[in-house]
Amino acid sequence: MGLLAWLKTQFVVHVLIGFVFVVSGLIINFIQLCTLVLWPVNKQLYRRLNCRLAYSLWSQLVMLLEWWSCTDCTLFTDQATMERFGKEHVVIILNHNYEIDFLCGWTMCERFGVLGSSKVLAKRELLYVPLIGWTWYFLEIVFCKRKWEEDRDLVIGGLRRLADYPEYMWFLLYCEGTRFTEKKHRVSMEVAVSKGLPVLKYHLLPRTKGFTTAVQCLRGTVAAVYDVTLNFRGNKNPSLLGILYGKKYEADMCVRRFPLEEIPLDEKGAAQWLHKLYQEKDALQEMYNQEGVFPGEQFKPARRPWTLLNFLFWATVLLSPLFSFALGVFASGSPLLILTFLGFVGAASFGVRRLIGVTEIEKGSSYGNQEFKKKE
Repeated sequence: MGLLAWLKTQFVVHVLIGFVFVVSGLIINFIQLCTLVLWPVNKQLYRRLNCRLAYSLWSQLVMLLEWWSCTDCTLFTDQATMERFGKEHVVIILNHNYEIDFLCGWTMCERFGVLGSSKVLAKRELLYVPLIGWTWYFLEIVFCKRKWEEDRDLVIGGLRRLADYPEYMWFLLYCEGTRFTEKKHRVSMEVAVSKGLPVLKYHLLPRTKGFTTAVQCLRGTVAAVYDVTLNFRGNKNPSLLGILYGKKYEADMCVRRFPLEEIPLDEKGAAQWLHKLYQEKDALQEMYNQEGVFPGEQFKPARRPWTLLNFLFWATVLLSPLFSFALGVFASGSPLLILTFLGFVGAASFGVRRLIGVTEIEKGSSYGNQEFKKKE
């Protein structure tokens, strides 16, 4: 094991990475708070600034995937679609099977220049998660309670406000509503059978309200829907902790572009289109399991240096005073100061671990276990 590989497994190094992410995130959130004064004066300037501030935070996670674990991401698509990446507003539909599926999506956003302006329809609980939810609030992320009667007006209003967004925007939808588990899949397929819908092998029954509403509200802004089906070679099930320990994975992403004009205008037609799309996604997963590849040409967009440079900037700014302070504490010989400092380190590591826990499948919400039995 080389020195770098050994360092990637060390708890102290993980704490330092977490310290940089948390403290830089709090600084970024404070700057975002200050930019609110720009909203009534120049809304578009406010948005552009917050895209770059969000990039400075999210790119640290992308750096872990690209430069720390050196995970490879291969796209399976066509040349015409590749040439449009990062040059149009789109809705992204991604399967929700893995703890780091969002991170694979973010690395593609970064490589095509839309990481800071990426959007998502997120569950409202995330709004209260430090750093993540706070940053999303300033980015005008649309939050929902996943109860359509309560969400309708909030979701429609949030989507319509994005119609004049000044930067190219990739809007992510997890149409399944929650991460795939065997229990949720079993309940979901019971609902599919009761509704006369085709049974899916690798996906949950898609929830159509969010998709049809997003398509209706963003017509005239969004040019296309990108259907993305993600899988990992070797039947791996990667985690954010694995990335933090430097484990390398190989991600394959099949991307299909559908011009918005091909999606029916009416809600019923759009819902049927989505159900058909998920049958096709299921067939793509079956093909991948049998052949180990998706159809289409293979592309490996080059990683860019900005995520690494951004992290090195924050690490230099924040770790230098931390090390100076730590040396002063231990040099003082004061048991109280040393214990206080170690307590702070322990609290910081616990906080980082809790943030990582947000991504873990076994700690995911129970949404989908019983809710599928209710009418959408």
